Amino acid sequence: MPLPRSYADLRPRDVWFVVGLVGAVIGAMWLRHGGLAQDPLAAIGQLTALGGTYAALLGVLFAARAPWLDQVIGTDRLRWVHGVLGFASVWALAVHGVTSTLAFAGDAIDQVVPTLLSLIRTVPGMIGAIVSLGLFLAVGVSSMRAARRRMSYETFHGIHLYVYLAIAFGFLHQLTIGTDFADDPIAVGFWIGLYVIAFAPLVLYRLAWPLLLALRHRPYLRAVVREADDTFSLVVGGRALDRLAVRSGQFFVVRALTRHEWQHGHPFSLSAQPNGETLRFTVKELGEGTRALAALRPGTPLLLEGPYGSMHGGRRTGRKLLLIAGGIGIAPLRAMVEGFGYRSGDLDLIYRTRDHGDAPLQKELEVLAAQRGFNLHVVRGRRGESGVPRDPLAPAAIRRLVPDAADRDVFLCGPDGLMNRAFDALVRLGASSARINLELFG
Repeated sequence: MPLPRSYADLRPRDVWFVVGLVGAVIGAMWLRHGGLAQDPLAAIGQLTALGGTYAALLGVLFAARAPWLDQVIGTDRLRWVHGVLGFASVWALAVHGVTSTLAFAGDAIDQVVPTLLSLIRTVPGMIGAIVSLGLFLAVGVSSMRAARRRMSYETFHGIHLYVYLAIAFGFLHQLTIGTDFADDPIAVGFWIGLYVIAFAPLVLYRLAWPLLLALRHRPYLRAVVREADDTFSLVVGGRALDRLAVRSGQFFVVRALTRHEWQHGHPFSLSAQPNGETLRFTVKELGEGTRALAALRPGTPLLLEGPYGSMHGGRRTGRKLLLIAGGIGIAPLRAMVEGFGYRSGDLDLIYRTRDHGDAPLQKELEVLAAQRGFNLHVVRGRRGESGVPRDPLAPAAIRRLVPDAADRDVFLCGPDGLMNRAFDALVRLGASSARINLELFG
């Protein structure tokens, strides 16, 4: 099967250099337009408007799932940066609203409300600016941990989509009275270019590409296979799947095209090497969405977004491998041990489970271990139970199972706590953090 395009020549620092360079150009244009020769409140209002808008556009770009960003920076890192940029843009635009209104009011707090009402009546696009700020604040509040714990993912995602409407209203405001749009066609072209660069990958990779995959491969559900009491596999068929470029270890966002489920996308890793005829995703039932997928009938059409993820064989730097999985994190590593090339004895897989019911795909792994010659270590038991060490993935425990663990390329997948503990243990053993590959999906 074909492999996705490699972006090995592009490095994270190249991306951040361009981001910084564009930011410097924005600052230089603000200075060119007399940014320092004005009231301090007005200057702060302009800078926070420019910075907040730029942060929002970067947030859109980093959420586009562009493969060149996904593979170079990593899915989990992009998600983290997207969150930071989101909160930064909300705070910056809120400060812009307050300081700019105060500046128009002549620094008189008692004149803020009359000034705001006057601006709404006389300045084109002012209502849109207020609506934009309100939508940004709503998205920001809903993204806070306390709020997210009280709402479903579907509700959070639905609210999050309003950020695109907020950016549209903000663009109209910027177009009418924005500092960089005042009698400067070069600045106008520059900012319009930024909006195009931010939104074009979003349209291409989040809308056009999944539709192209659907038309080209016609993916559908071939079967639902129960793996354990709370775990099942989706076996996906389609047309010309041997032409689908994907690596073992990557994931797709899967949508069932039914009346009730088409708007709910679920990120699932491949749990078997792509073979040109089927794709398999192994899923743990964690809520209504995954339970609905388990109840789908064979033949249900699907929409696939992807493949995504940078945790695959293209990240290898050496011959020997160590894979560490916990719970349903075994899914992508199960595909890796089947799809990777290695000699007998060059790969060790540590599978951390609480009990037999928490070890889906173990029998398949035992068969693969016998066929491919890798070492399978099942570390079973709950911490605190008799005979179970306090930390089954402590440095000494890993070294006892794999004495040369620090000298291998490592792939981790599982609960965030497990991956963090394993990462720390490997670093303490002397492993290079650059050779430890993981993606956090929390």
